[in-house]
Amino acid sequence: MNKSIKLRLIVMNIIQWAVWGSYVTSMGSYLAGVGLASKIGIFYAMQGIVSIFMPTLMGIVADKYIPAQKLLGYCHGIAGAAMAGAALYGMSAGADVAFAPLFGLYAISVAFYMPTIALSNSVAYNALEKGGLDPVKAFPPIRVWGTVGFICTMWFVDLMGFQANAFQYITSGILGLVLGLYCFTLPECPIVKSNEKKSLADAMGLSAFKLFKEKRMAVFFIFSMLLGVALQITNGFANPFLGDFGNLSEYADTFGVKHSNMLISLSQISETLCILLIPFCLKKWGIKRVMLMAMLAWVFRFGLFATGNPGGGVWMFVLSMIVYGIAFDFFNISGSLFVNEATDKAIRSSAQGLFMMMTNGIGAALGSLAAQKVINVLVNVHKIEGATDWTVVMHGWSSAWYVFAAYSLVIAVFFAILFKYKHTPEK
Repeated sequence: MNKSIKLRLIVMNIIQWAVWGSYVTSMGSYLAGVGLASKIGIFYAMQGIVSIFMPTLMGIVADKYIPAQKLLGYCHGIAGAAMAGAALYGMSAGADVAFAPLFGLYAISVAFYMPTIALSNSVAYNALEKGGLDPVKAFPPIRVWGTVGFICTMWFVDLMGFQANAFQYITSGILGLVLGLYCFTLPECPIVKSNEKKSLADAMGLSAFKLFKEKRMAVFFIFSMLLGVALQITNGFANPFLGDFGNLSEYADTFGVKHSNMLISLSQISETLCILLIPFCLKKWGIKRVMLMAMLAWVFRFGLFATGNPGGGVWMFVLSMIVYGIAFDFFNISGSLFVNEATDKAIRSSAQGLFMMMTNGIGAALGSLAAQKVINVLVNVHKIEGATDWTVVMHGWSSAWYVFAAYSLVIAVFFAILFKYKHTPEK
C-alpha cells in the first residue's frame, strides 16, 4: 500500500516539474531571439504576480470546497491548454511575435500553474499521512523525482533545439494536459467542514493570515519573501547571459554557450542530492540554520556567475550550479515542511498557499522586475545595433551578478539576527 502511494506521488511530481522545466530556464533565450529581450523580466515577474493571490485562493478552495487532487487536475488542464495556445501563436508568428497575445496566453497558463506547486505538496502530504507515513521523512525522496522530471525536459528542449523557439511551450502544454487527467486518479483529500459559527475571514479561508500575529512566523514569512527575490533571477537571465558569451570568439564554440540548458541543468542535478539531505539537516540543525545555509548559497550562486566564464572559468559556473541545490531546496522544500508542521490541519493548504505567495509570489515578482532594471542599466544599455562592444557587455553582466550576491548577503545577516528559533536536535 505504502509503495503504491509513493509510486503514484512520484509520477505526479515527475510531470509536475517537467511542465515547468520545459520552458522556465530557456524562455529568456526565446524572448531575446524574437525581439522581446527588454520584456524578459515581466514574463518571469508574472509568475510571481499571479503567485501573490492564486496559490492562496486555490488553497482556500482546496481546504473548503473542492478536494485538492481534483482542483490540481482542473488547474493543470487550464494551464496546459493556455500554454499550448501560446505555443501555436508563437509558431505561427515566427520572428514577428507581438508582446500582447503571447504574454496574454502565457499569463493565463502561469496563473493556473503556480498554485499547483503548493497544491501538489498538500496532496502529497495528505496521501502520506493517510498511509501512516511521516511527510518529513517520506516526502523529500518523492520530491526529488520532480527534479528528475525538470532535468529531463530541460535536456529534451536543449537536444531537440527548442531553446530558442516556441516548441518549448508546446512541450509544456502537452505535459500539463496529461497531468491534469492523472490528478483525478490520486487519493482523495478531505474538505474541512464544520457546523461552528465562523467569522467572514474564516469563511473565506483567510485564517492563514493570522499566522502573521505570531512574531516568529511573521519574521519567517517576511524573510521568505525577501529571499524569494532571488528565485527567478537565474531562471530568467542565466541563459541570455551564457548566450552573450557566444559573441566573443574565444567562447563561441564552448559547451556552455552551445548547450546552456544542459549546463544549467547541473543546478537541478544538484537539487536531487540536496533534497535527500533535508530531513537530516532539519533534524540536526533546525529551520533557522538550514535557511541561513540557503541564503549564503545564493551569495555563492551569484558571485560565481560574476567571476566565471564558459572557457577556463567554466569550473566556477559548475560550482555555481552545485550550490544551487542548497540555495533552492534548503529554502523552498524546508520552508514548506516547516509551514506544514507549524500550522493547524484546518488551514494547512491555505498556509502553504501563503508561503507560496510570499516566496514565488511577491518575492519572485519584485526580484524579476528589479533584476530586469539592473540588467537594463548595466548590460542592455551597452547593446548598440551594429556597434556593440561585447567585452563591455560581459563586464556589465559581471557587475549585475555582484549586485545580486550583495543583496543575498545582506538578507542572510538580518535573518540571522531577527529570526528567533530554538532547535532541539533529535537523538
